[in-house]
Amino acid sequence: MPDADFADLAAVVTGGASGIGLATARLFAARGAQVACLDLNADSLPAPLLGVRCDVTDDQSVRTAVAKAVERHGRLDIVVNNAGAAAVGDITANEDAEWHRVLDVNVVGVMRVTRAALRHLRRSPSAAVVNTCSIVSWAGLAQRALYSASKGALYALTLAMAADHLGDGIRVNAVAPGTVDTPWVERLLEQATDPQAARAALEARQPIGRMVSAEEVAAAIAYLASPHSASTTGTVVAVDGGMYGLRLPHQELQCGRPALASHSSR
Repeated sequence: MPDADFADLAAVVTGGASGIGLATARLFAARGAQVACLDLNADSLPAPLLGVRCDVTDDQSVRTAVAKAVERHGRLDIVVNNAGAAAVGDITANEDAEWHRVLDVNVVGVMRVTRAALRHLRRSPSAAVVNTCSIVSWAGLAQRALYSASKGALYALTLAMAADHLGDGIRVNAVAPGTVDTPWVERLLEQATDPQAARAALEARQPIGRMVSAEEVAAAIAYLASPHSASTTGTVVAVDGGMYGLRLPHQELQCGRPALASHSSR
């Protein structure tokens, strides 16, 4: 029988209609939670998930969506800030408007959702916030200037929120995924000149030799959100296939054992 550690708890997951967000919502529901998926595309979500349209760049949209989730479920215990916007290129690659847009989604959007949820979280005996950061929060990757800036800011915001709301009984943590095999990444690969080579390159830069799955990230989010982790706050958990912490030059992992390879892992 699966762990029912989320029984009688209610959660909202932003960006919950696909990828990491949907995998997290499904896992929470399987472990007993009532889950509202806040997303720009919130239609046709499978039962028992509740889809609520939400634009995290619009404060009124956020407040309305959170209120709808609380009205349906009667409470709010867990917030997963997963909605995000991507960007590629160095500092010259994006105009000011794009910088403002990505930072608005990835940083200010997290603030808006958490701010709207605070009064409900303060009433919960098991309140938790989990933010989706990234490997680029703490590792310098080429051609990711804007995205790195946004996720680095989210890393700092996570720690600040953890300190600010400890006295409210609200734990705040984050996950830092590597490259995750999601529909967004699949669409990106389809635009490449050689999609197969592009996929191989993404897989090769992670020491485990493959992309991270959305379900693996969801499992880490569930760990941080669970009442079983009541002593964990102000923590960022890497789910990156060893990308940040390991240095295995000229090796790749095959079947769990190091083997010579023609590339260097990053």
